[in-house]
Amino acid sequence: MTDASITADNSPAPAPAPAPASAKEEAVDTVRFLALLAIAVLVFRSFFLSPFNIPSESMQPRLLIGDYLLVNKMAYGYSKYSLPFSIPLIPGRIFPRTPERGDVVVFKAPPVADNDYIKRVIGLPGDSVQVQDGIVWLNGKPLQREAMPDFVIPVTPNMVEAARATGTLPCYVPEFEEVGADGQRQCRYKQFRETLPSGKSYAILDITTIAEDNTPLVVVPEGHLFLMGDNRDRSADSRFPAMENQGIGLVPEANLVGHALVGMFSTDGSASWINPISWFTAARWERIGDGF
Repeated sequence: MTDASITADNSPAPAPAPAPASAKEEAVDTVRFLALLAIAVLVFRSFFLSPFNIPSESMQPRLLIGDYLLVNKMAYGYSKYSLPFSIPLIPGRIFPRTPERGDVVVFKAPPVADNDYIKRVIGLPGDSVQVQDGIVWLNGKPLQREAMPDFVIPVTPNMVEAARATGTLPCYVPEFEEVGADGQRQCRYKQFRETLPSGKSYAILDITTIAEDNTPLVVVPEGHLFLMGDNRDRSADSRFPAMENQGIGLVPEANLVGHALVGMFSTDGSASWINPISWFTAARWERIGDGF
């Protein structure tokens, strides 16, 4: 027998193949993954960024019904209102910061703090605010206001739906509705540019005369804000006493949820689930990416 015919097999025995996971183990892993994902989403939406949709005309012309925004939850600190369902896990406010005049903020609306509203900050703690003949007076001086070209907006399905829900008309009253060159219904409103003492400016609508075009002088107390909608005749804001669905009064800073950051989507409400093409034609692409 030659050396070549003598061999020694010292290699380790092959490891046994792992047993396949049972259906029960796979189900447990799936549930665990989904639970962790839900927690991650919850934490992200509670403390970083959260979506918000616009259901009314109160912030026209800047915001339209059907706009979807991302809200910066870090901007003004955190309170229980930062959490889903306002779960009282955060005592008071942590990392608080007062907004700047002109900021567009999302907050829990007084008096019951159940619903998210969006308005613009006009008065800070210590400011005096009064409206005279539709002009906002801040700390004894009127805010500069200049006429702009009319704001013209097509009457969209979501405007019609919102008007039906509130028992109003899409263009507020018939005199503001017209037929455009394309034969479609549209609203036409008077538009102005309002400028704060800091130099920050924004477009507002002031289309008719309402009782709240003249208000008493108010000094904003510590820890509160005077907020107004850019659509001055269709906004239940700090000019009105805090009553459910009628006004918000002076809003506690503790009610702040976040700062409007950027528009992430917008639709006119004409999309249909059974018509995929309408998902694209209903989108107002030009409004996506607009910042604040």
